[in-house]
Amino acid sequence: MSHSTDVLFRPFSIGSLNLSNRIVMAPMTRVMAPNGIPGEPNAAYYRKRAEGGVGLILSEGTIVNRPASRYEINIPAFHGESALNGWKGVIDAVHAAGGRMGPQLWHTGSTRSHSGWEPEVPVESPSGLVGPGDARGIAMSEEDIADTVAAFAQAAADAKRLGFDIVEIHGAHGYLIDQFFWQGTNQRADRYNGATIKERSRFAAEVIAAMRAAVGPDFPIILRVSQWKQQDYAARLATKPAEMTDWLLPLVEAGVNVLHCSQRRFWEPEFPELDGENGLNFAGWAKKLTGATTISVGSVGLSSDFFGAFGGQGSERDGLDKLVQRMERDEFDLIAVGRALISDADWVHKIQTGDTTQLKGFDAATLAELV
Repeated sequence: MSHSTDVLFRPFSIGSLNLSNRIVMAPMTRVMAPNGIPGEPNAAYYRKRAEGGVGLILSEGTIVNRPASRYEINIPAFHGESALNGWKGVIDAVHAAGGRMGPQLWHTGSTRSHSGWEPEVPVESPSGLVGPGDARGIAMSEEDIADTVAAFAQAAADAKRLGFDIVEIHGAHGYLIDQFFWQGTNQRADRYNGATIKERSRFAAEVIAAMRAAVGPDFPIILRVSQWKQQDYAARLATKPAEMTDWLLPLVEAGVNVLHCSQRRFWEPEFPELDGENGLNFAGWAKKLTGATTISVGSVGLSSDFFGAFGGQGSERDGLDKLVQRMERDEFDLIAVGRALISDADWVHKIQTGDTTQLKGFDAATLAELV
């Protein structure tokens, strides 16, 4: 790394949240909350990243109070007395270490388990589809939709009550909210569908507005979005900036403060046909078009993207020059780091002190334990 990383350690504030640096721990599903209840091992895991200097920690996806809202039994819940007591232990541990944290609220829609686990009731989605032409589960009624909106709002209110600093909505990667965005999985004939991405964003906008009403004006809300889906890595919701504006601006107007723009490699331009091979990435365009604060993410500090991790592949460490250059021009506001923080809880401190010779790559074996 030849560039100074000082730009990563500028303070940042939004609403009631003050951060000591621009580094976010990305939400990463670990499936290690027995029967959905987080405990001391989960609290220790997040506490170590706070002790390691992460500015903002986003939890793994944690499910709202809907039947079949998770696709693995040990994904943590964010409802019910036992689960919420567990999350209270997590946020207290993070705060004791000087950290800031928000839960990522999630509904996995009709996506399939990697282990073969099945919920006891049918999975739900906009149209009973996992992907284009791939049927699974049931299509949600308007009553189901209203109940799901209420479940997200209740979870947001509980996050604020428990002492969390921010909350994130998972609206990416082919899960429930993203299944409403995507024309390939939204084949409804009512007001929650339409020919345009703006029309298909109605469900997300209702979720956001209800959450905003539940937490008040100053508590920050993040929305994670992506073009790619686990069902189709090449999928694109917005093929040009005008479509991206139609997609994202109504969601910001509904109450989102921060757009967390997920892509496989943060340095790849979103519309290279417009601004070239070094043009704005997804988060850069989202910030330009909406004026919202944005988080970028994708293979930070590593030599390969995360898809290989599912097959047991590790990744070598890589430099941060491309990241520093983009942050120095204020292309986006915050950067999320994922796998590097699984294998190295002190990654942030090592970057800040310049102790880069001690940086670790990503070892896929670390996915098997919560340390």
